[in-house]
Amino acid sequence: MAPDFSFEDRSAGIVCGIDEAGRGPLAGPVVAAAVILSRPLSRLLERHLDDSKKLSAARRDQLAAAIKHCALVGVGQASAAEIDQINILQATFLAMRRAVDQLSLQHCPDIALVDGNRPPPLPCAVNCIVKGDGRSFSIAAASIIAKTERDRLMTELALLHPGYGWERNAGYGTAEHLAALRKLGASSQHRGSFAPVAAVLKRQSDAKSLQLLGNEAR
Repeated sequence: MAPDFSFEDRSAGIVCGIDEAGRGPLAGPVVAAAVILSRPLSRLLERHLDDSKKLSAARRDQLAAAIKHCALVGVGQASAAEIDQINILQATFLAMRRAVDQLSLQHCPDIALVDGNRPPPLPCAVNCIVKGDGRSFSIAAASIIAKTERDRLMTELALLHPGYGWERNAGYGTAEHLAALRKLGASSQHRGSFAPVAAVLKRQSDAKSLQLLGNEAR
């Protein structure tokens, strides 16, 4: 199965595709993109536009540039602190709403095609499509924008928080990242509500408490 414009053609009015990147990582924001594609697609997009997870990093970057050249794009994010405060699902919805708000500065969509089965609260109609990034061109485009934008953000954050390998693992719980988390402790960009990070934070807190008790005993 390959994405096409079938869902868009069955929708009335201006249609945007929405997808997110970064629900699973232990660190960094969750990022969402909203995309209104213009037609006809370029040959590059028509041939290669697909679920971002099926594409190489180089191909994603190539397609992201092509999408931005011919589409209206909005990008939103929710921080690690917001994820901890309201949970990852609600933070994902918040990022999606922010992406649509950015898009609405250019053109307000009438309907959003959203990857998944849970409708976010948006200021337009919503059609949830399971595995939509492999079925709808608009959602596939959003998946590519969200993924490339988040990877760029994590590379920038890696410079501010070295040692975790975010430029390579994008904050996911790889062996490299988990080892660094145990060695360096949690940073301000880690999601304290996620179990591996919560365990490290508890150890840090316990160690600090023991140190304070030791100081008081002296």
